[in-house]
Amino acid sequence: MIRTRQLQYAYPGGVTLTFPDVDVPQGAVLLLSGASGCGKSTWLALVAALVAPTAGTLTVAGQPLDALKNIAADAWRARAIGFLPQKLHLSAALTVQQNLALVFWAGGQPEDAARIHATLQTLGVQDLAHRKPGQLSGGQAQRVALARAVLRKPQVILADEPTASLDDAAAADAVGLLLQPPRRRAPHW
Repeated sequence: MIRTRQLQYAYPGGVTLTFPDVDVPQGAVLLLSGASGCGKSTWLALVAALVAPTAGTLTVAGQPLDALKNIAADAWRARAIGFLPQKLHLSAALTVQQNLALVFWAGGQPEDAARIHATLQTLGVQDLAHRKPGQLSGGQAQRVALARAVLRKPQVILADEPTASLDDAAAADAVGLLLQPPRRRAPHW
């Protein structure tokens, strides 16, 4: 499901990161650990096709990422990847419901209000659907961003510190949601 070979990323005017070769089979869970600044978030951005490697090959969900550029990468990501970044990137102008509806729009599908409600309910934040992100606590915003990542049951879920702002009970719910079997039996992160 995820295969990397001789993967490198060079920051402009800075450090070049070299990553170990990885083979993550379908249905597997991979935990990245290491010191701050070692490249975990960069590796996730590479796998999500948010940045391009400077060397090596990367295939995710059967798609060689070097073949994707710009709009094609965006369309592929919308269909195949659920991404929960460290910085949540919720649109401040939209309600929680509208932020989640964007997931369907980006994937070229009609909004599924019932699925949005059910996912928010699973995470205990269904009563926040009509609030804007600025009206949420850090933990509430984290749960909304997690809902966005899992909403369409993507082939691959990439989560960068998915429980960072959550209390123990909410963290347990989040991990449970991340580990639910997906529609296509793909790996969860």
